Amino acid sequence: MTGPFALGDTAVMKKPHACGENLWTIIRTGADVKIRCRRCGRIVMMDRADFLRQCRRVLPAGGEQP
Repeated sequence: MTGPFALGDTAVMKKPHACGENLWTIIRTGADVKIRCRRCGRIVMMDRADFLRQCRRVLPAGGEQP
């Protein structure tokens, strides 16, 4: 995945979280990206390169229906 993303956007990740959800809300961007699980609220911080490799697509903050 390459492309711009912003705070509040929803990231669809390749692998689901342990709770079964693969939708994450972006809460911090920069050299690192911090994301929050939409189901359980767990927060994960990863390098931008890891995020881009593990992310399938980013949905804009307005409409979040995958």
